[in-house]
Amino acid sequence: MKLKAREGDPLSDPSHYRKLIEKFNFLTNTRLDIAFSVQHLSQFMQDPTKSYLKATYHLLRYLKADPSLGIFFSKDVDYMVKAYCDSDWASCPDFRKLVTRCIVLLGNNPISWKSKKQEIISSSSTEAEYRSIRKVVGDLVWLQRLLEELTIPFFSPITVFCNSQSSLHIARNPVFQERTKHIEVDCYFI
Repeated sequence: MKLKAREGDPLSDPSHYRKLIEKFNFLTNTRLDIAFSVQHLSQFMQDPTKSYLKATYHLLRYLKADPSLGIFFSKDVDYMVKAYCDSDWASCPDFRKLVTRCIVLLGNNPISWKSKKQEIISSSSTEAEYRSIRKVVGDLVWLQRLLEELTIPFFSPITVFCNSQSSLHIARNPVFQERTKHIEVDCYFI
């Protein structure tokens, strides 16, 4: 469901909507399956409407349908770190900003995940995917340093998975290309 800003009649008392979103935000600590929906609904906390409240009730029904879902860590020790990232190019119907999503696994156990609307408007899906890779690589550098500080062994190099072949080609190619000059300098961190 794609919601737009100021869609529907405003709520007379927005506090109920805000409390639900706060609880959903807390739930994303163990229910990564709702992270994107909660990120999307959180955008409307300032001026919630009845259609947004209806969407929160839909999310509540989803959560009630299977309360056993959550994070379960396996007892098998596997220190292989891998990350998956994706972007939703121009997904914001109001401003066409991109949403990046990523998940980092230690073995088969999720240890970090996020879904975030970026402030930048990408000019192509390749750029959006490349920015998604850049965000997850930045998180992985921090995680690698943390694991080293805690003396936790892990396999290096860390693998990053992305579904855009053109973005992966740009990431692997250290040569600056004329056709990718529109991608800001901050992305060349990879």
